[in-house]
Parts: sequence; C-alpha cells; structure tokens
Amino acid sequence: MEMGRDLALLAPELTLAAAAMLMIVAEMFRAARLVLAIGLAGLAAATLLTLPMLSVDATVFGGTYRIDLISGWAKLILLPGTALSLLLVRAEIAGRPREGSVQSLVVLVTLGALMLSGAGDMMVVVIGVVMTGLGSFALVAWPRDDAATEAAMKYLVFGAVTGSVMIYGLTFWFGGTGSTLFSELGQLQGQTLVTIAGLIAIIVGLGYKGSLVPFHFWAPDAYQGAPVSIAAYLSVITKAAAFFAFAQVLRDLPRDGGWPLALAVIAAATMTYGYLAALVQTNLVRLIAYSSVAQSGYFLMGVVALGASGFAVPGILVFAAAYVAMNLGAFAVVLLAGRDLGDLEGFGRTRPWLGAAMVVFLLSLTGIPPLFGFVGKFYLLSAAVEAGYLWLAIIGVLNSVLALGVYLRLMVPMYRTSSTEHPSEVGAVLTQGTVVVTVLATLLIGLAAGILPGP
Repeated sequence: MEMGRDLALLAPELTLAAAAMLMIVAEMFRAARLVLAIGLAGLAAATLLTLPMLSVDATVFGGTYRIDLISGWAKLILLPGTALSLLLVRAEIAGRPREGSVQSLVVLVTLGALMLSGAGDMMVVVIGVVMTGLGSFALVAWPRDDAATEAAMKYLVFGAVTGSVMIYGLTFWFGGTGSTLFSELGQLQGQTLVTIAGLIAIIVGLGYKGSLVPFHFWAPDAYQGAPVSIAAYLSVITKAAAFFAFAQVLRDLPRDGGWPLALAVIAAATMTYGYLAALVQTNLVRLIAYSSVAQSGYFLMGVVALGASGFAVPGILVFAAAYVAMNLGAFAVVLLAGRDLGDLEGFGRTRPWLGAAMVVFLLSLTGIPPLFGFVGKFYLLSAAVEAGYLWLAIIGVLNSVLALGVYLRLMVPMYRTSSTEHPSEVGAVLTQGTVVVTVLATLLIGLAAGILPGP
C-alpha cells in the first residue's frame, strides 16, 4: 500500500523517466522528430500530473524525497522551461548528427534537476548532482570543436572536484545526526564545527552547480563553447535546480551555525562580480553568462532568509520562474542575432519586434517594474530585509543599477543605424515561437503576480 502511494506521488518523475527512455529508443532509429515529439509529450504530461499535487506536503521512500511546495512549483517551472529549450535545440541543430541524443540528454538532465528540487536526503542530492553533471558535460562537448572540448573538460574537472568535496563534507552531517535525511539536521543544534563542515560541502557542490562566486569559472567558457540553445538550457534549468536544492537542504539547518551570514557575503560578492565582469565582455554569450552569475547572487538572498522570512521560499520560486522566462528569451534572441556584441548593431531596426522583446527581457533582468523580474526581485529583497539583512538588500538594489549599465550595452547598439543585414535563419519559426512565449510570460505574469505562491 505504501509503495503504491509513493509511486503515485512520483507520477511526474516516472512519466519523465519513461519519456526519456522512449526518446533514446527512437534515437536508435535516427528519428529526430519523433524524439522531439516524445520529449514534448512527456514534459507536458509530467506538468499536468504535477498540478493536482501542488497542495500535497508529503515524503516518499522513507523521507528521502519530498513532494511539497518547493518541488511542486519547481516542476511547473523546470518542465515548461525544458520544453522551450527543446524547441531551441531543434531550431539550432536540426538535421545535424546526434540531434536526438542531445534532446534525450536534455530530458535526462531535467530528471536530475527534479531530483535536486525534491531532495530530502544527502544521497538524493548527490545523485541529482551526478545526473545533471554528466549530461551537461556531454551537451557542452557536442560540437566536437576545440572551444567546446576545452569548455567541457573544464566543466568536467571542476565538477569532479566540487562533487568530491561535497560528498566528503556531507559525511560530517551524517556523523553528527546519524542519518542522511535533511529532516534530521535539527540535531546539529550546538554542533557548530560539524554544521560548518557540512555547510562548506553543500556550498561547494551546489555553488558550483548554481555558478556562485568563486565556483563560477566554468560558466562563461561552457556557455561560449556550447551551442546557444544548450547554453540557454544550462543557464536556467540546472541553475534553478541548484537553488531549489539549497532551499530543501538549508531550511532544516539550525541558523545558529552562522551560515546565513556566510551565504549573504557570497551573495553580495556574486552579484557584484558578475555584473562588473559583464561590463567588459565583447562576446554576447559570455556577457549573458556573467549576467547569469550575477543573478545567482539574487537567488541566494532567498536562501539566506530561509527560516527567518515568509518571503524566502516564495521569493526563490517566483524569481526562478521569472528567470527561466527572461533568460531563455534573451538566449533565443541571441540565437537569431548572433554570438558577438557587434551582431546586435541595428538589430532593433531591422527586426523591430525581436528588438522590442530583447529590451523587455533585459529590463526584466534588471528588475524594472512591472515586469516579471521585478516581482521576483521584490520578493527576494523583502525576504532579505525581513531576515535582518538590510545591507544585503541595499547591495542588491545598487547592483540592479549596475545591471542597467550592463544591459544598456546591448540595448543601445540595437537601435543604431547600421548596414548589417539580419536575415531569417533556419529554425527561426521555433525560435521566434519561444520568444513569443517567454516575452508574454515576462510581461503578463508580473502583472498577475497574485497567482504566485506567497508567504
């Protein structure tokens, strides 16, 4: 009876796993369109199966996996985001070798991301990190050129080291509690050194996955070496999953270990360094990569406030939804415009609606009201203030001003007079469809923020 209940609660994950297996079988017959169709159908089915479970608060398999507010909304964010990513992949690499393999890996990595988002046990976090990591390394290396190979190797080596540190460090928490369940972390009350040792491990392992400073070095190279569609996918799905995992792990950890202050310092450093580095980039993909690093600092503000503010968990979820929409949309425009900053010259004049969409995405990333990104940042800043970290909220606001300077480097050239042609590319229909969906989400959901989870 208990097993049947557990499997029923895992219906979205099991559906996605089945879809991934069918995609691999279809790829054996080199049926790329069928692979895409199965993937999109599996993602849609898993999303629909998630809807009835949003009010559920339970665990399965002895508490090792959680079906709760975080994991439920994570699925509603990650699954549609993956579907849009699959459309971008199809648009960019249609007809090229191993296309179906890339699509299958994307879905398998998302399955690992779901495991991170619902993790209730140390081993589930480790499995989630491994699943997302191995697939991501292969996706970055797909082009088989020097840039992609070098980026994938850096990604792999850095991932192996940080993963090993995380696994070793988590043994301290196991020793302190006698259990691998995160729900038992309350027993670490008063065990400061043990708490700190395990915390360092989690920061290293998940900080690498979320590209927090100083574990971000792989991100610009990986995004630049990978296809644009894969860079878009990695920048949103695996990153968001890392912060969902942070929320699952640290919400049970006693705050007397000093970890909120440590994470607040990392958050401030991450958002500041990310934007300062973005200011000097000439490659468009690297610029957005450093912008993505900076956004990780805002995610971390919500993690800092866990257990001290009712805005913390909703802030992480709302900002994640906004981030997936606006960052995927920005990468979709890059896929149409080109990888270099110079490719944007005159883009807003020759492709007016795409230029306007890019402006919407960039203003949303900055946090301009009433766009979706503003709503997410408002939640996170409110969480930081309520948790007693007013100084962190001030740094967040100041960095939003710095962000505007970064994004103006993209917006201004788009409306200069230029002789550069911007013809429609192969796959433009799918890419433009992605832009339409993400720009509508960025514009409309911010105005309808009342439907979002609140404190």
